Amino acid sequence: MKDARTDLKGMSLGELEAFFRTRGKERYRARQVSRWIYQKVAEEFSAMTDLSRGFREELVATCRISSPAAEIMELSRDGTEKFLFRLEDGEAVESVLIPEENRRTLCVSTQAGCALSCVFCATGASGFRRNMTSAEIIHQVCFAARRLAERGERLTNVVFMGMGEPLENVPEVSRAIDILLSPHGFRLAGKRVTVSTAGIVPAMRDLADRYPVSFAVSLNAASDEVRSRLMPVDRKYPLREVVAAMRGIPLRSGRKVTAEYVLLSGVNDSPADARSLARLLSGTRVKVNLISFNPHPHGNFRSPSPASVDRFRDVLMSAGIQTITRERRGADIRAACGQLTGASKDQRGRGKTGSRGREEPKNP
Repeated sequence: MKDARTDLKGMSLGELEAFFRTRGKERYRARQVSRWIYQKVAEEFSAMTDLSRGFREELVATCRISSPAAEIMELSRDGTEKFLFRLEDGEAVESVLIPEENRRTLCVSTQAGCALSCVFCATGASGFRRNMTSAEIIHQVCFAARRLAERGERLTNVVFMGMGEPLENVPEVSRAIDILLSPHGFRLAGKRVTVSTAGIVPAMRDLADRYPVSFAVSLNAASDEVRSRLMPVDRKYPLREVVAAMRGIPLRSGRKVTAEYVLLSGVNDSPADARSLARLLSGTRVKVNLISFNPHPHGNFRSPSPASVDRFRDVLMSAGIQTITRERRGADIRAACGQLTGASKDQRGRGKTGSRGREEPKNP
């Protein structure tokens, strides 16, 4: 039976204030509860020790803090962790925690599946099931923050780059961003929060005007002829419009928009492709992130050779475009870019959501 109590996780400070105001509570109660849920990652009202016993009992009776189980946890040889969360309706989604020297980056999902059907992406091949709620999105952050705190570490970056297209779920993603940036939430700077999109132009403009977050835009080709074959969304939002929207993003403190480019051997990885991309991005404050295709059972592409990647990068850099070759992380547990499906290890390749078995992290 579904719990009828009001879920406070996923509410922004303003929403919590409005919620408590209608119940005759003081405004500061919202700040207290917000800090407990998002900064101290409390999952029970009994842990909120600066609230009176009577108020805590009232909260227990009428409210809850949803905490979907991390049903499967896998640890890559390179230290990357992948979590599969079982949502309350039985759907499953994945998030990925990537450790780096001075950063801990969480890649969060915003949809169960994806409707965009990019042909190189396992998530798109799994189909679209539904949008996630802000509570489900932000729970991934709470879970990772708690896990890191147990090790004496802290979460430094969040990227909306997991399963789904964030800008096809703008209302819930916006609520999650509010919580990430709030001084009573996770207190992250805008430059530490990145929204990755396949180029949903109107939503890009809207979100960029409202939040000082970073953007990563999937281009993956320098012509509409190639891009529309790889990414059907190009037929609605062609490259010209996408790049214009990238140019229109307000950039703060010398930041740049990231252009994501998945390299597919023999498809979009030639020096001629690189020269066309350089022309397309000329005059744009952009950095290019090159990603070698990460194999998965639904993809019929090949990864380019290291030499091809280097040649592509060198062409862009010689044109004055900052270019980074993304290190492949978590590929052995299918946690790398384009590999997430919300499927358990024994079901990968069959397009099914995760099983109910639990797998503890393995030693790298």
